[in-house]
Amino acid sequence: MASPSTPGEVQAAPAVEHAVARVTLRNSFAHPYDSAIAAARTCYAPRLISPAEITEKQRTTIGAATFYAGHHTVYQHAHFEFGLENVSRQFVWSFLHAHPFYNSEQQSQRYVRLDRALAYVPPVGDHFGVAEKEIFERAVARAWTAYRELTSLLKDDARRILGDIWNIGTMSHPRRVEKVERQAEKRAIEVARYVLPVAAATTMVHTLSGVVLHRLWRMQAASDTPAEARAIIGEMLARVREVDAEFFDRFDKGPLEELPEWQPGQSGATGDAQAREFDAQLDGKTSLLVDYSPSATRVMAQAYRAVVGLSEAQCPDKEALDRMLNPARNPYRLETLNVGVHAPLMRPLQHANFTFAKKISHSADSQDQRHRMVPGSRPLLVFTDTSAPDFVTPMLIRDNLRARQVYERAMHDAWAAKNELLDRGVPREFALYLLPNAKAIRLVESGSLLHLLHKWTMRTCFNAQEEIYQASMEEVAQVRAAMPDLAPYIGPPCYVRAGIATPICTEGSHFCGVKVWQEFPHIERRI
Repeated sequence: MASPSTPGEVQAAPAVEHAVARVTLRNSFAHPYDSAIAAARTCYAPRLISPAEITEKQRTTIGAATFYAGHHTVYQHAHFEFGLENVSRQFVWSFLHAHPFYNSEQQSQRYVRLDRALAYVPPVGDHFGVAEKEIFERAVARAWTAYRELTSLLKDDARRILGDIWNIGTMSHPRRVEKVERQAEKRAIEVARYVLPVAAATTMVHTLSGVVLHRLWRMQAASDTPAEARAIIGEMLARVREVDAEFFDRFDKGPLEELPEWQPGQSGATGDAQAREFDAQLDGKTSLLVDYSPSATRVMAQAYRAVVGLSEAQCPDKEALDRMLNPARNPYRLETLNVGVHAPLMRPLQHANFTFAKKISHSADSQDQRHRMVPGSRPLLVFTDTSAPDFVTPMLIRDNLRARQVYERAMHDAWAAKNELLDRGVPREFALYLLPNAKAIRLVESGSLLHLLHKWTMRTCFNAQEEIYQASMEEVAQVRAAMPDLAPYIGPPCYVRAGIATPICTEGSHFCGVKVWQEFPHIERRI
C-alpha cells in the first residue's frame, strides 16, 4: 500500500490501470426458460406444473404467446446473481441503478481506500486516438494524485473533530484512541473521493430478474454510457446463455438504437442555462419542496379509518395520524427491517406525496438513488453537462484552506481535460468519464410519505453521507412547516426510539458519539 504524502509534498502521478470488466454468473435458476413456461401453464391448470413437464411445442407456443403479448411476469420468477468487476461508477449510476428493479452490494469509496488508479478508459477508435487516450489517462492520474494529497491533508482535521466529539485526552483508553484514528482515516477518504473521476472502477454483486435483464438488453443505449452498457449487458446475457440459451434466443427482440432521447433538437449544446435556472429556483437550498398533497393528513386519516373500519367520530384525523406515526403506539416504526408496505396500518401513508428539486454531487446521488421507492428524474449528462466547473464542496474541505486549493485545482483540471477532449471531437459519452464525483447533479424526486419516512429516518442519522443528510434535513424542515401535524414523528432512529425502545441508537459500534435525540432537529453536525 502506498504511504500518504505529507501536506504540500509533490507526488509522482500514479500509473493508470485500465479497468477490464469481468462478468460472472454466481447463482441462477437451473432451468429458467422452462420454469417460466411452467409458471404460465400453472395459471390455467388445476395443479402446479413442473418445469420437467414442459414440451418443445409449449416452449414455442406459450413462450411466444406470453412474451410478445406482454405477459412478462412469468419471466420474472427466474433471478440471476452476477459478479461485476471493474465497471465504471458512471455506468452504475447512469444505467445499472437508474431503475428500481435490482439489488446491489457495491464496493464503497467511503470505506475502501483506492490506492490503485484503476479506471474505465474508452477504447481507441474513431475520434478517440492515441493522443486523446494520453490526455484521458493524464487527467485520471492527476485526479488520483489529488485524492492522495487530500486524504493526507484532511486526516488531521477529521481526527481533531472526532477527538473532540469523543472527548479524547491523554488519559483516554488506547482502544478509544485507535477507534478515532480509524474513523479519521475513513472520513478523510470519504471526502477525498470527491475528486476521483466517475470513470473509477467498482466491483459489485448485482441481482435481477429475467424480465429486467430482457429490459436492460433492449434499453442498453438509454444512458450516458451506451458503449460500456453494450459490453457489460452483452456479457451478462452470454453468461445466462451458458446456463439456458433459450431464455433469450427464443425471441428476436434486439436492443433499441434509435431512441427518442437522442433525436436532433432534444437538447442544447451545454447545460449551462438550465443549471443557472435550476439553481435560482433552489435559492441556496440543497433540496426544495416544489409540490405536495395539500390534503395529505386528511386523506391519510380517511384511508386509515377505511382500513380498520372506524368512523371519524370514533377516530378523528389527529388520532388516526398518531396511531400510524407514533412509535409508542405503532411498533412497526421501531423495526429496523422496513415492513411498511406489508403493514395494513401504514399503507395509508402512501397517499401523501411530496416532490423535491435537489442538487447534490454525483457521489452523493449514487447513494440517494438507492432509495428506489423515491424515484427521481436524473439528468442525461451528455445534455446537461456545463462548460465551466460545476461541483459540490464538502464541509471538511471548505474549512481547510490548503485542501480547498487542492480541491479547486482538481476541479479545474478535470473540466479542462474534459473540454479539451470535446474540442478534439471526442464523443461526449467518453469525455464525460473524466468528470469528478463532485459533479453537481440536478434532479427532481418524488415519493410517498411511507417511503420518504423510511428514507428520512435513515438519512437524518449522523452516519449518513453529508449531502444526503443535509438534503434530508431540509426536506424534513419544509414538510414540518407545511404540515405541522407530522412534525413530532419524523427524525433519525435514535429520535424515534428514545424513551420507547432500547438500544436508542441502532448503529451499535458505529454510534456517532452525539446524543442527537436530545436536540433534534436543532442539532449541529460537525463532520
